[in-house]
Amino acid sequence: MKANNIFFGDKLRLARLLNGLTQQQLGESISASRQFVHQMESGVKQPAADVLNALCEALQVKDSFFAGPVGNDVKFEQCHFRKRKTTPVGIANRVLAFSTIFEQLVDYINERLELPIVNFPVIGHSSSCYSNSEIELAAEECRKMWGLGLNTPIAKMTRVLENAGVVITQFNGVSEKVDALSLNRKFPIIVRNDAKESVCRMRFDLAHECGHFVLHDGVETGDHITESEANKFASAFLFPRSAFINEFISAKGSRLNWKLIYKLKIRWGMSVKAILYRAHHLDLISAQQYRSGNVHLNKTGQSKIEEHDEDIQPETPELLIHALEILRSQLGISFNHIADYLGVDPSMLSTITGVIPENEEYLENVTPIFG
Repeated sequence: MKANNIFFGDKLRLARLLNGLTQQQLGESISASRQFVHQMESGVKQPAADVLNALCEALQVKDSFFAGPVGNDVKFEQCHFRKRKTTPVGIANRVLAFSTIFEQLVDYINERLELPIVNFPVIGHSSSCYSNSEIELAAEECRKMWGLGLNTPIAKMTRVLENAGVVITQFNGVSEKVDALSLNRKFPIIVRNDAKESVCRMRFDLAHECGHFVLHDGVETGDHITESEANKFASAFLFPRSAFINEFISAKGSRLNWKLIYKLKIRWGMSVKAILYRAHHLDLISAQQYRSGNVHLNKTGQSKIEEHDEDIQPETPELLIHALEILRSQLGISFNHIADYLGVDPSMLSTITGVIPENEEYLENVTPIFG
């Protein structure tokens, strides 16, 4: 794009947020004032050629990135944030910018490949919130629709959701201030946090976001009620009620049967903390036992990383990686070509997707987008 062509300021704001910069910080990096950056973003001023080049270098985008408007950008209320109230505004804005670009990437892929059809059950209810029994039934209906049964552990949560039409990506180096989040717009997208060391917690996060897709389509979430409903759905989806009652029953007693609880953890890929939560929710243990179990986990240093976490098979998203490989191998669309289409540097595309193509020297400077 030549300097005298139209420059869309909302795209500058998007690129700035994507890089996690304030207007002051961006201005300093291109030797300009905060006020001038603000004027460019608001459309009052257009950048000269040298300023445009500096912007592209600082923001890891191409000049073509600014040649069109953002369009249908992702709004805060359209994201299912796990920690909506405590998420810092700067991080939330960066997540929204990330989601906007990532959605454009998914749209590009979908126009060229046949992605799995979105397939979620439609759950109707008459009130503003769900009863516990309605949530249990919704989780069971979901498992039945996807052929998972009610007595078999889920081997890979990522594969189950990808088969249902969800595109899963991950934050690279994001702080724990942001848990997994999801978007249910044109494409159902889950962005998970790879900073979590526990596979069980990651699986629960995915099931939690699945709960939002099933229970809260078109509903603004992030409050206590919707988050609690999604947690209950995740518990019921990962470990159905009938199977849980049958397998946990021998753990009942005045003392918790830790040996059995850890055995259930390994079999169902569900954290001990989540198993205790489910047992209490189903009235299989008392409130005192539930508290005692959580105190034990805290005292033994298992509040985040538990014993036998290493026995749970790690999971990574597969759909996006396979789609990019098919574009390259069968359609001749390279990683560079996709980056050009989106108007970003290949290193930025790699940061957004978490995919680093082999033998690409220009990706040596890739850094975590939320580090």
